Amino acid sequence: MSPPIIQVQNVHKTYKTLRALDGLSFDVQEATCFALLGPNGAGKTTMMKMIYGKCRRDRKPESNITVFGYDPDKNELVIKHRAGIVPQDNNLDTELNVDQNLNIYAKLYDIPKKEADRRIQRLLDFMELSEKRKAKIRELSGGMIRRLLIVRALLNEPKLLILDEPTTGLDPQVRHLIWNKIRQLKKEGTTILLTTHYMEEAFNLADTILILHQGRKLMEGDPKKLLRKNMEEYVLEVLDESAAATIARTPETPAIRRDDALDNLLLYSNDLEALKKIAGTLKPGASYIRQTNLEDLFLRLTGRKLHDQQ
Repeated sequence: MSPPIIQVQNVHKTYKTLRALDGLSFDVQEATCFALLGPNGAGKTTMMKMIYGKCRRDRKPESNITVFGYDPDKNELVIKHRAGIVPQDNNLDTELNVDQNLNIYAKLYDIPKKEADRRIQRLLDFMELSEKRKAKIRELSGGMIRRLLIVRALLNEPKLLILDEPTTGLDPQVRHLIWNKIRQLKKEGTTILLTTHYMEEAFNLADTILILHQGRKLMEGDPKKLLRKNMEEYVLEVLDESAAATIARTPETPAIRRDDALDNLLLYSNDLEALKKIAGTLKPGASYIRQTNLEDLFLRLTGRKLHDQQ
């Protein structure tokens, strides 16, 4: 196996009294999608910025970050030359059109004009933006801007694509389009580093997820395997308060695990028939049964109450 594209060892970051990262370690293998998963304030964006040199880690014993074998604190430009970065915020020049924005970016990488035009057209086709090449940035929708930021990040043909919450606030159609493009890029050999607070996004795209909470790693691995290993297969959500109160007073059984959420009662079990039996005693619309998902696992690990820094 080739060496990891990214290696993070015992990384800390503190802003005054806020501890953003607390001893974080992980590796990202070549041509895989690695997702940092967590709520707002978990430390995802801080970690991303460290990887491409925009933020420096606290100096601690045995603390280290390497990207392509380089230290981002010392070799920021070398890393950026080989990586593509899609930030959370839109930093396109709104006074210019799509083509002008992309050509200026191509010049930063010394891409010849003829080659830049070829890449721009190919990537606009890839992200389904060809008809917007001469459009002003302010004329674009939010989904178009996110796709254009990905186009820009791919202009230098990076081996590593860094996506910081790429689909936040987008409608489902655009989100799924971007997911499909990310899958295609991975198949072509691009390594993807993704941050997201969308559980479905991480589950569908990532080969490996790292669940991050308050700057600490809670769990890491293949999302499907983690879900099978750590969660029951089914959950009954009891939506009616009086029904939930009645069930809560009954004796617990080994086959069913209860979780009193903020607004409803959740009953987890691998025994689907047992959950159906309980649901059958409730009035229609008072509950429903579904398969467990990554969000259930995340909430089991982190708890359901809000935290101040979120």
